[in-house]
Amino acid sequence: MKPWRAVVIAAGIFLVWEGVVLVTGAPPYILPGPVPVARAISSHFPLLLYHLKTTMIEIILGLMLGTVFGISSALAMTILPRLKAWMLPVLVISQAIPVFALAPVLVLWMGYGMASKVAMTVLIIFFPVCSSFYSGMQRIDPELLELARIMGGRRRAILRCIVIPSALPSFAAGMRVAAAVAPIGAVVGEWVGSSSGLGFYMLYTNGRMQIDLMFAALAVLSAASLILYFTLDFFLDKLVFWETTKEIPNALQT
Repeated sequence: MKPWRAVVIAAGIFLVWEGVVLVTGAPPYILPGPVPVARAISSHFPLLLYHLKTTMIEIILGLMLGTVFGISSALAMTILPRLKAWMLPVLVISQAIPVFALAPVLVLWMGYGMASKVAMTVLIIFFPVCSSFYSGMQRIDPELLELARIMGGRRRAILRCIVIPSALPSFAAGMRVAAAVAPIGAVVGEWVGSSSGLGFYMLYTNGRMQIDLMFAALAVLSAASLILYFTLDFFLDKLVFWETTKEIPNALQT
């Protein structure tokens, strides 16, 4: 995203926010305006940064582990087609159970530390990564695979040189979804039980009616999530550059 566009979007959000506060006449303990929230961010920035560090570590670790598990499961179902009949119900069940229902169980099993929050994040992003990568590997042109076999290509070489590269655009789409929803797992885990993190800080300030600080934590989390998403999006564009290039081949320009 271009910097000027980000500035315009942020300014639009602040104007709408301020307009809602003025039109509805909401008291500060219900909906503080953007100016008090910005002031709260400025005055409590070191503390917000401390809690942000904890939450971002949970998000990044969960994103990494969930990606590894998702890729491994998709490859396993592709290499061993019979395994799909056993794994697919497990994948569906993992998404059918509400995350809020699993959070207390994970905290009970893994404690109030970082492990339960990372596990929550893994559960949330595992399915979009696995399903998108697996679907991408299943949509390969059969004629291309047949040609590779006729030319003597081994199964491992076909998988490495044709199947996986062809599935990367679908994988990138799943990773973008995962990056967008990964903060949900960490924050929900912190709501259930933690001693640090932005989710914990939001509950802490809400219980003491410090609503401006609660919105400040939410704003910092939103900004950090956007940075994470667009950073990952940048590297994914480099990974699947043939899908994002806007250049027209010379042969088609005439």
